[in-house]
Amino acid sequence: MSLAHLFLVAVIQGITEFLPVSSSGHLVLLPHLTGLPDQGQAIDVAVHIGTLGAVILYFWKDVRMGLAGIPRMLTGRLDTPGAKLAFLLAIATIPAVILGVALKITGLDDAMRSVKVIAWTMILFGVVLYWVDQKGPTHKRAGDWSLRDAIIMGLWQALALIPGTSRSGATISGARALGYERPDGAKLAMLMSIPTIFASGVLLGGEVIATANLQVAKDGAIAAGFAFVSALLALSLMMRLLRSVSFTPYVIYRIALGVVLLGIAYL
Repeated sequence: MSLAHLFLVAVIQGITEFLPVSSSGHLVLLPHLTGLPDQGQAIDVAVHIGTLGAVILYFWKDVRMGLAGIPRMLTGRLDTPGAKLAFLLAIATIPAVILGVALKITGLDDAMRSVKVIAWTMILFGVVLYWVDQKGPTHKRAGDWSLRDAIIMGLWQALALIPGTSRSGATISGARALGYERPDGAKLAMLMSIPTIFASGVLLGGEVIATANLQVAKDGAIAAGFAFVSALLALSLMMRLLRSVSFTPYVIYRIALGVVLLGIAYL
């Protein structure tokens, strides 16, 4: 792959992975606008590693606390904030893992990867995000996260396996529907992405390693670096803006992109 192609894929994935605008919708649009071929599974895994590194670095304080709490969680003790966080993140990840495996076994994951599906889910879940963001209460903070809320947000996250939904958009919608303030809901959604991205990377990584070569490894390293930088910048900007701005600009963008994709799909 050329450096320009790697840069485009990595930056698009990095920027859109954590914004509620669907990275899959943008990656589908890329070849239609540029004529570039599909980047392949190896680059997909690489850019996900890059974005995973970005969210871990940005929320390192919380990540470190959760990692430190894993030993206590494994012995059934949830008496520290770290152990509780690790437990709730694990619970919130289960629905997406179960549904992801089911979709892969049945082949529905590939069947849903169409421009039409992505276009409609971009619009539909954009409207959902707008509704819950405008109508949802704002009385909960990240420290109020409970087992019930983790399960509900986990189910929302599982919906994001439908291409075009947006993982961050779905989980943020779930958080806002439960009454979390915008920055706190986004923070929980980002922390939930860590085990989910890791799980998907492991699932795909095994297949990639078996067929990888030196050139693919070099391309993957470059793509991961680009994705890391772009994801970190996008995440920092979004978290800063959420202190004073709603999710409406992202909703408008989602709907506009959905309309463009509908035009591509039907015309």
